[in-house]
Amino acid sequence: MSLLLAIVLVGCKEQNKFAPPSPPQVGVAHPVRQSVQAYLEGTGNTVAVSSTDLVARVKGFLTAIDYQDGAAAKRGETLFVIEPDLYQAQLEQAQASLAIAQAQLSQSQADLDRQTTLLRQSVVSQATVEQSRAKRASDQGNVTNAQAGVTIAGINLGYTQVVAPFDGVVTEHLVSVGALVGGSSDTKLASLIQINPIYATFNVSEQDVLRIRATMAQGRLSQADFAKIPIEVGLMNEDGYPHKGVLQYISPELDPATGTIMVRGVFENADRALLPGFFVRARVPTSEHAAVSLLVPDRVLGASQQGRYLLVVNGQDEVEQRFVKPGAEVGALRAIEAGLKPDDRVIVTGAGRAVPGQKVVPTETTITSVAAR
Repeated sequence: MSLLLAIVLVGCKEQNKFAPPSPPQVGVAHPVRQSVQAYLEGTGNTVAVSSTDLVARVKGFLTAIDYQDGAAAKRGETLFVIEPDLYQAQLEQAQASLAIAQAQLSQSQADLDRQTTLLRQSVVSQATVEQSRAKRASDQGNVTNAQAGVTIAGINLGYTQVVAPFDGVVTEHLVSVGALVGGSSDTKLASLIQINPIYATFNVSEQDVLRIRATMAQGRLSQADFAKIPIEVGLMNEDGYPHKGVLQYISPELDPATGTIMVRGVFENADRALLPGFFVRARVPTSEHAAVSLLVPDRVLGASQQGRYLLVVNGQDEVEQRFVKPGAEVGALRAIEAGLKPDDRVIVTGAGRAVPGQKVVPTETTITSVAAR
């Protein structure tokens, strides 16, 4: 009985002996070498090129609204009409006053000419001539004043038609026909917003600004060329950057609070795909020509407090955490600007089973086949 018990205990000890697990299997691939255009990427907003309030500059009853809310308007097109009859009458009254003043000036000029002739003949005194000259000057002032009255009356008559100062889209009207407008203060009638073309603005870091300035200083990019750089934007529900424009403005000063500089592009927007206030993703090329880069699947990039990283397998089949500098996005791939070598074996599948410092069983694959999945 004792012998049997000893055999059982020895058997149990052998079964409880710890056996380390085999290293996990992972898929590894060398980065893809491909020509890639480097970009500055950021986020920003679309902004109207022009926006203005349409206001009543004269007092009167609104007699007509000549547009549909939200409709496009051409420059010079009449949008609102404020009873013009009173201002037409005031213009005619001013024109009549001008005609009277001009007639009086003609009479005083003729009288001055006559008195001047009589003075040469010693028929009248110098004082009489001076009186005629003063009367002519007074009548000349009356003509000038009347001409100004005509101008003012004409301007006020023009204000009875509120026209579009530029091409744009008119918002909903804020007052109705029959309302008294332009009383003690200017009355806002609607707003006009120009959205074709449209701006998109975003901020660039000080580091990127210095890098671009260094590129310009090396003679690869002139200031004139810099103003023609293409800029692309995409909305949050769009893939890539389908909207193409050109760089239009770069702020001449850095914002010390954020350490960034504002950049603005201009885009054709005839289809109104972009509206002011949209949140957009933007990118601008940082060089004239594409450069050869190393690419890996974007999804294998990890992130930590130290930055972005990849998991690679070294020559001893051990996992290493390699911090890298990501570059431009190319479809499902991401260019790596620094931290990766062409012969590195990047873990592209099974990364969840890989622990830095531990061994793995690598299986060779290709990034092209992995990205196509």
